[in-house]
Amino acid sequence: MAAEDLPSEFDVVILGTGLAESVVAAAFSRVGQRVLHVDRRSYYAANWASFTFNSLLTWIQEHHEESQPEEAQDWSSLLEDGEELIYLSPDPASISNVQAFCFTSEEDEEEEKASSPDPPNTTEEKTGGANEDIVKETSETESADSKEEETKEKPEERADGAEEEQASKTEGEEPEADQPTASAAQSQSEPAKKKISYAQLVKEGRRFNIDLVSKLLYSRGSLVDLLIKSNVSRYAEFKNVTRILTYRHGNVEQVPCSRADVFASRQLSVVEKRKLMRFLTSCVEETEEQRAYNGRPYLEFLCDQQLGDNLQHFLLHSIAMVTEDTPTEEGLSSTRHFLRCLGRYGNTPFLFPVYGLGEIPQCFCRMCAVFGGIYCLRHSVSCLVVDKTTNRCKAVVDSQGQRISCSHFVVEEGSVGTDRKTVTTPPRFLSRAVLITDGSILPSDSDQQVSMVTVPPIAAGCPAVKMVELCSSTMTCMPGTYLVHLTCQSVGSAYEDLSPVVTKLFRTPESHDQENCPSVLWCLYFNMTDSSGLEVEGHNLPSNVFVCSGPDGSLGHEHAIKQAELIFQKILPEEDFCPPAPNPEDIIYDGDNNSSSAGGEENGGAGEEENDGAGEEEEEKKEVLEENDGEEEKKEVEEEEQSLQTEE
Repeated sequence: MAAEDLPSEFDVVILGTGLAESVVAAAFSRVGQRVLHVDRRSYYAANWASFTFNSLLTWIQEHHEESQPEEAQDWSSLLEDGEELIYLSPDPASISNVQAFCFTSEEDEEEEKASSPDPPNTTEEKTGGANEDIVKETSETESADSKEEETKEKPEERADGAEEEQASKTEGEEPEADQPTASAAQSQSEPAKKKISYAQLVKEGRRFNIDLVSKLLYSRGSLVDLLIKSNVSRYAEFKNVTRILTYRHGNVEQVPCSRADVFASRQLSVVEKRKLMRFLTSCVEETEEQRAYNGRPYLEFLCDQQLGDNLQHFLLHSIAMVTEDTPTEEGLSSTRHFLRCLGRYGNTPFLFPVYGLGEIPQCFCRMCAVFGGIYCLRHSVSCLVVDKTTNRCKAVVDSQGQRISCSHFVVEEGSVGTDRKTVTTPPRFLSRAVLITDGSILPSDSDQQVSMVTVPPIAAGCPAVKMVELCSSTMTCMPGTYLVHLTCQSVGSAYEDLSPVVTKLFRTPESHDQENCPSVLWCLYFNMTDSSGLEVEGHNLPSNVFVCSGPDGSLGHEHAIKQAELIFQKILPEEDFCPPAPNPEDIIYDGDNNSSSAGGEENGGAGEEENDGAGEEEEEKKEVLEENDGEEEKKEVEEEEQSLQTEE
């Protein structure tokens, strides 16, 4: 909706379209509240967003440029007696240390000399200049074909993997004159595989959906339960995470987590398989022996269970996904949650949304809009109008100077200055890396694997890293490439924390003896604020203003969903949180009811009497029709009996 057309009164005004804010908007709109949902950005989902490759280059460029703070306009003329203004000041520190690198050639292979290819570009990528020109050129040429490409890319069947593999060979490589068939000499053609250039990545940029935050959906987690309960799941598609991997002793190994994986594993002996199954069975329910280890490290508990190094590594890093000094009660709780989620949708506990995680906030925004919520991007709230006596927000003033009355205001963390936020713990940051590679970290028979990889600390003082590798069937990267997300708690900058892991697992100019590893074509490093310590209320803000935090460092979405539910219950404690939405065919619109009762309303009481009489006549007609139907059925039965007698 255009900004000048906005109504002047709402029940709830929400600033920011992150996951928590979008869930809150959908919940309020679903129970009949008037919701205005605005965002100062030009895209949905805030720090939960997914970008095409070209849009991500623009995002990088915006963060490289020094943004000048906007001068706050004086809106005191809109105040009434007993009111004051509280200006919102955006916090620019949510994203920092943005660095991009390109390790592949700039131009297409066909434009280069086969005898002397150019060395890869290892300098830090600046998104201005030539790169900006490439983005402009490709955006003009591919706008007409973008819809056709997207329709072709939709994953209707898993068998499309073979077609995508062939497409990657035709699009990402130049065909040779006497090229052998893939089935006959696939191993011979792999060494001669042509490297995907940067120009190809830009040209196929719309095939990428790159998430700013890397998370997975636990199959029995709070987000999946909410998607099912609210019927929002019909707006999205999901894929199973097909395998869980771990990095150990310099190699990437598959983790046996389900019963079938345990007995099929070649990495474990028969004794280890029995010990693992016995331990996993004992973890389902809490026992006195487990309570005795409360407060003690989880690794100590695993050692006392007489489990070998292999099993301790799998259980600690890949199943519980905790550190060595994590308390036993927390480690066992994570293990139980992992086991509960197994087998619901596949052989791993995780799901991933097709087209990226940025689809999830948009799904809840769509539900909010269906039930009457109003959306306005590139629009913000400049200040709050506060009643001095009650310390409650009476209205907001938007960026256009319009005063909008509201009963409650929900704001994203990034729009509240540090002077007004109360954080219970010191500020923490996440280190993020996004890689585009030319192969899987652990090749297998299928090239459409979605993998969750755990990397323990590679040295003392280094953080543990969670890595998610996505294939082209998730619609997050072009065929022939893989999209890899790395996340850890920040110790230094993102490049300092994650580049050693990238160098060990992938082939880069800094790598040594990594000939069998996939090559990194392009990578991005940045730091993001970890908002797990932010509370919903208790800040230097009015009592009816609630703050939603951004992404946290956990693998799941429990923090954001719990926060959204808490805000909803504080405002509407008597209402159900996100009740099931009806199917479109079950919705009865007001126009249908009005048209059927229009005659009665015009005629008043006489019309009502006539309607009653008409209803009685209709009932009599139904009774007569039923009687006639019964007589016709009797006649038919008699005629059939007579025909049978004549035949006899």
